Amino acid sequence: MTELISIKDSSKHVDQEVKMHVWLTDKRSSGKIIFLQLRDGTAFFQGVVRKNDVSEEVFETAKTLRQEASFYITGTIHEDARSHFGYEIQITDLKVVSNNEGYPIGNKEHGVDFLLDHRHLWLRSKKPFAIMQIRNTMFKATVDFFEKEGFIKFDAPIFMHSAPEGTTQLFHVDYFDYDAYLSQSGQLYGEAGAMAYGKIFTFGPTFRAEESKGRRHMTEFWMMEPEMAWMHQDESLDIQERYLAYMVKQVLDKNEYELKILGRDPEKLRPTTEGNFTRLPYDDAVKMLQDAGRDFKWGDDFGAPDEGYISEQYDRPVFIVNYPTSIKPFYMKKNPDNPKEYLCADVIAPEGYGEIFGGSEREGNYEVLKQQILAAGLNLEDYQWYLDLRKFGGVPHSGFGMGFERTIAWVCHLDHIREAIPFPRLINRMQP
Repeated sequence: MTELISIKDSSKHVDQEVKMHVWLTDKRSSGKIIFLQLRDGTAFFQGVVRKNDVSEEVFETAKTLRQEASFYITGTIHEDARSHFGYEIQITDLKVVSNNEGYPIGNKEHGVDFLLDHRHLWLRSKKPFAIMQIRNTMFKATVDFFEKEGFIKFDAPIFMHSAPEGTTQLFHVDYFDYDAYLSQSGQLYGEAGAMAYGKIFTFGPTFRAEESKGRRHMTEFWMMEPEMAWMHQDESLDIQERYLAYMVKQVLDKNEYELKILGRDPEKLRPTTEGNFTRLPYDDAVKMLQDAGRDFKWGDDFGAPDEGYISEQYDRPVFIVNYPTSIKPFYMKKNPDNPKEYLCADVIAPEGYGEIFGGSEREGNYEVLKQQILAAGLNLEDYQWYLDLRKFGGVPHSGFGMGFERTIAWVCHLDHIREAIPFPRLINRMQP
């Protein structure tokens, strides 16, 4: 019996007859030969129909196939050194399942807005396919890494009562006559998990009530946020470095084909796998920008051009450490050597991609945190449960958050973060 296989498994069946279920992405004919460009969700490759090797009915059917037709094929796998994939199939039989015309995404250039409006279909194309395969590798690498490091997955709620960061960026929800908000971050709840289980990570959707006009921002995106009890900031930076190096190495090892589809030079990513990230004090970053003639003063937050300039000085990610307290959230621990700074760090991706991680040592003292909450203008009652984490068995602890889509955009070398998320919401597709 002929085995049913996926395109990605072709290398295991060279010179063997196999069956596949496929879709047509493109077609061309050269007299007695028809070349079918095929996909099945695992890879793309070419099927060849030769008139002399098939029945007249099969050959005529192949001539009528339209873009995104679905059908079963039978044939023999051969090596094809000319293609990125490396294999093709000589088709001997095919059976059509669906063959409609009018598929809106042709094999030509389309504008970004058009493609995002047709995202439900654009996902089938080569570039989104490659991005989503790499995204999947990065997701699995994340789970594998933290499991090996002794973390457990901890799920934070999507509805939240209090804000980890600025209250102006919250989506308000009427929650059975109570005020609630869509989650900005799983961090505060993650800290509760860390006090119970030692080391946890959350991984899920988060929301920002801000316009997504820039190439780096989304109203909805995914965050990966570890929280670690009994851990100071320098130890947290060590974990962040090992994690990022491991994740990028997994992409290089498992997604060579997809990186080729995207035209991504793997050598640009390789230094990251070596670790050894620079830890650049905020003060030194300010001086770097000033020496470059940029209008930047101490106490300013970095904009995208500033982060881009800093990142271009390195061939791998760089930590910027110890920001002024005035530009970071209330929950961070102040630097004992300089109370104007928090013990915090952002990871800046190379090649101009800017911030992808942000983290800090958390303030562990009940009274100090209480004063920082009040100084931030927040309602103390909303954070009483958070203060309880310090009141009952509080310990030094640290954590960080990774913007998943931002990191994917850098790894895949994308022009816009919207390409890195499977379904940007309608409000994002409508933004210029």
